Amino acid sequence: MARAYLPVPRPSDMTHAPMDLAVAIAEGMARSGHNITFYAPTGARVRTATENLDLPPLAHDIAEFGELMASEAKHSHNILGLWDQYMAREMFERAQAGEYDLLHFHHPEAALPFASLYPDVPVIYTVHDPIEAWFLEALKRYQSPNQFFVSISDNQRLTAPDLPYVATVYNGIDPNLFSYSDTADDFLLFTGRITPEKGVREAIEVAKTSGHRLIIIGPVYDDQKGYFDTEIKPHLGEQITYLGLMERAKIAGYYQRAKALLFPVKWEEPFGLTMIEAMSCGTPVIAFRRGSVPEVVDHGRTGFIVDTATEMAAAVKQVDGLSRRDARNHVQQRFSNDHMVQGYLAAFGEALERAKTHYPATAKTV
Repeated sequence: MARAYLPVPRPSDMTHAPMDLAVAIAEGMARSGHNITFYAPTGARVRTATENLDLPPLAHDIAEFGELMASEAKHSHNILGLWDQYMAREMFERAQAGEYDLLHFHHPEAALPFASLYPDVPVIYTVHDPIEAWFLEALKRYQSPNQFFVSISDNQRLTAPDLPYVATVYNGIDPNLFSYSDTADDFLLFTGRITPEKGVREAIEVAKTSGHRLIIIGPVYDDQKGYFDTEIKPHLGEQITYLGLMERAKIAGYYQRAKALLFPVKWEEPFGLTMIEAMSCGTPVIAFRRGSVPEVVDHGRTGFIVDTATEMAAAVKQVDGLSRRDARNHVQQRFSNDHMVQGYLAAFGEALERAKTHYPATAKTV
């Protein structure tokens, strides 16, 4: 389960990586011969068995989602949580009855109120966001021996090293969707949400310093319009181009033609799918040394890891010496969907093995 209130797949005008990854993992496991049930609201289109419990989505596009998030009344009544928990409770009931070996949630808060009440049901959470102190406090208060965690990078664990992890499993992509190109044009690319922590303003600085064109692709949400208007919009023109939100399949064409992807991230981003999307197309990544970057970019081979915008601009001059094929191979070997699915199968098996020590009579194996 990802979210009970959002359609699956996600609306095309929204970005929601956990949903994309949840679908890829479930479908990959089904292809491997496992019986998977994907819990999602009505209308879900997933190549596995699905269960919707006649629960309609609360938002069908970015406009409706914005209205949902802005509704003080709906938040005060915890409508989002009630949707998630309605679905999660049914999952626990069926697992307790023996229908499922293990439950997998991409948002722990949906299941935390139930997990300790069903001690015989192994539960795995994938944590997609940084583990802030306030969230860690909640996780600790709800912990029980049947709950386990998957991190999406080792760096993500630094703020919460004592959670019961069973694995770090890197996010994956379909290399066929982000296909390889051996040649590139002479522009730089930035893709992602238009926010200060993503470093969009720094990417513009790098483009101007290095004398390259920059194409910016990504959504501007309502709470970031001020940042866009003051820090990004004044620089737009012939050299700096903003193309707005774009579906992933269409972005692939820009990855394939870019000289390099700029990833001047200014926060401890747990992963960063855009890095592997670009490298899958053969495009090297120049990134700040934050979050998962050192685990994803092979410095000097698939891109460069730097500490400042000045260093990033200097690295732009070096990317022509890198092999685009090396970048592609790096993703195929470490960050494909197939590799991710195998990682989750191993994590599930580890969780079930550990669970045996707490309820050996009912424990199962994968």
